[in-house]
Amino acid sequence: MGDDQADRVTVHVDGGVADVRLDRPEKLNALDMAMFGALAETGEALAADPSVRAVVLSGEGRAFCAGLDFANFAAMAADAPPAGASARFRRLVNDITAREPGRATNLAQQVVHVWREMPQPVIAAVHGHALGGGLQIALGADIRIVAPDATLSVLEIRWGLVPDMTGTAALIRLVGEDVAKELTFTGRMITGAEAVRLGLATRAADDPRAAATELAREIAGHSPDAVRGAKRLLNRAADGDLAGQFLEESRTLDALRGSPNQVEAVRAYFEKRPPKFTDPL
Repeated sequence: MGDDQADRVTVHVDGGVADVRLDRPEKLNALDMAMFGALAETGEALAADPSVRAVVLSGEGRAFCAGLDFANFAAMAADAPPAGASARFRRLVNDITAREPGRATNLAQQVVHVWREMPQPVIAAVHGHALGGGLQIALGADIRIVAPDATLSVLEIRWGLVPDMTGTAALIRLVGEDVAKELTFTGRMITGAEAVRLGLATRAADDPRAAATELAREIAGHSPDAVRGAKRLLNRAADGDLAGQFLEESRTLDALRGSPNQVEAVRAYFEKRPPKFTDPL
């Protein structure tokens, strides 16, 4: 992991429980190039560590993750990877439909899917904002414990885009087709309490990280073979054609990025005016 990536995620392991924290609090843990790389590499390293029995995933500061850092990703609009970009990130920018070697995901999707595919259970502790890509990261966990007043949103529609970090598969699995469509088509903000009612989150707690850590320690006290076997079986029962779904996410996003209506969505939002969209061809 590069020095810039090391500044984005912290990991502490105690008693078989890995405490993983997004660590960019001054930006509400927004996802930039370094955060993408750090999250994917952290998850992959923990997955390969047999001493880790459970993972707690949270954010430092006032939020879990506010979503994409648009300033950092501005170079993507010009199809130009930022200076110092890793090979993984350059592959994502150059062709979003390209897959990670040997995987069903691109890098952005792997940032989320790494938590679902790792053999150990992952518990997301969500407070403050979990928006767009930040929400999708939480959806990659096996269990979500949220603050009642947390703010969650499938925010991509604001920018004329679609969830592209495995979110479409997770939403259908968790809340059903109709609720998934309502949240995705509107991008409306929901509280942690409503997220629990909808099935988007597992349960609420005033201190999500403390509750998640307590649960992780309980899980870590059980047979790791049985826990890993159970996660594998439950994932298999719930998953459909993920490789096809993830590729279609990328193809759809690729067609939307930089299109007239997508550009208009962003401009209208920042100019604080109603957007003027053209009819689809």
